[in-house]
Amino acid sequence: MEHTPQLNSLIQHIRKFVPLTDADTKTVSTFIQPKTIPNKTILSRAGEICHEKYFVAKGCLRLFIHTDEGNEQIIQFAIDNWWMTDYMSFELQRPSTFTIQAVEPSQLLVITKTDLEELLAKVPTLERYFRLIAERAYSASLTRIHFIYNQSGEERYGQFCRLFPEFVQRVPQYMLASYLGFTPEFLSKIRAKRKE
Repeated sequence: MEHTPQLNSLIQHIRKFVPLTDADTKTVSTFIQPKTIPNKTILSRAGEICHEKYFVAKGCLRLFIHTDEGNEQIIQFAIDNWWMTDYMSFELQRPSTFTIQAVEPSQLLVITKTDLEELLAKVPTLERYFRLIAERAYSASLTRIHFIYNQSGEERYGQFCRLFPEFVQRVPQYMLASYLGFTPEFLSKIRAKRKE
């Protein structure tokens, strides 16, 4: 695979965490597959095994569940330079409880579990990279849970706007409401109050 802008994004991201030689870069490129997808593409569906990890070079993905009431509850977003997968399904090769879908047209780099294991054997420093990425993702999830249990909806929305202002513009409001743990109607009221 030649050095596409997507691959360059990934290599730069990896080098923020671990050193990577030119030979390592070439090895990475042989295991990673580029994928360009339109908005609303389903990458992994609940009830199926999640066989791939996705690096978002450009775009946005969401990971969500359907609640017993039939609503979509967004658990996680991945934007530029984030990885996404259902870790439990990917690692254990069990059916997923989550669906992964594109929120906007996206340019991805994709690796399967088999290829990832082979890549890690050939470039051991990537073990550290993927560990650090997983730790960051876990920390982000814990922070989100903390906010859901300790802040009002209005405080959560304000905090999110301060931390991720560009993201608020990119994601449909009903998805943002789902992620923050309230209804689109409640979000509309918060936004209206802020404009007063």
